[in-house]
Amino acid sequence: MAIRERLIEYRDGSTLLEGFLCHDDSRPGPLPALLIAHDWSGRGEFVERKARRLAWHGFAAFALDMFGKGKRGATTAECSALITPFVEDRALLARRITAALAAVRGLPEVDARRIAALGFCFGGMCVLDLARSGADVRGVVSVHGLLKPTGLPSQGKVRAKVLMLHGYDDSMGPPEDVLAIAKEFSAAGADWQLHAYGNTRHAFTNPHANDPALGLMYDEAADRRAWHSLLQFLDEVLR
Repeated sequence: MAIRERLIEYRDGSTLLEGFLCHDDSRPGPLPALLIAHDWSGRGEFVERKARRLAWHGFAAFALDMFGKGKRGATTAECSALITPFVEDRALLARRITAALAAVRGLPEVDARRIAALGFCFGGMCVLDLARSGADVRGVVSVHGLLKPTGLPSQGKVRAKVLMLHGYDDSMGPPEDVLAIAKEFSAAGADWQLHAYGNTRHAFTNPHANDPALGLMYDEAADRRAWHSLLQFLDEVLR
């Protein structure tokens, strides 16, 4: 096994972005690919660790960039400022993640027919919006993602299979949002599933999440269960 890593520059219009590609060079290619969308702090070590781990499972894992090359948030105020333009303009959000999809489709390591997307927190919103846009991807996985609807006109049928891994006590995705997105994806004809983990809060897969005041709390059991569900889903949609 020979895990290779490299940074890849790509663009959304005039905005320069930088993704992180990780794959096992010893596997015969092209490989099934997985876009990984970051949380509100930007593309950093958390999603890069996920990319490395998924590369061991045979995927070309691409940690994408929603904010622009080098843009990261270190405080709550900085992170909020980074995501606000995308939360307020979901068409911009969809365009930005579609630019990442286009960049990955053109990589020689990637089988363009076998691509899925995974996102954490804000990144969960990003991949759900990718599915909502009708993008030609095999599947999307939202992990403790933001579930609010886009407010945009319906794009019609959702082509991707959808998996949502969600803490039932997530204050950023309360039960009413869960019910609403279930109705939304059913109406769009999606093949969707949702795993809700009881007594589990936002950011439950992040070992550094320990801020009850913000509703952020790591949960080892939910993290482990979510990882197994993720791998099973990816085997279904990408193998």
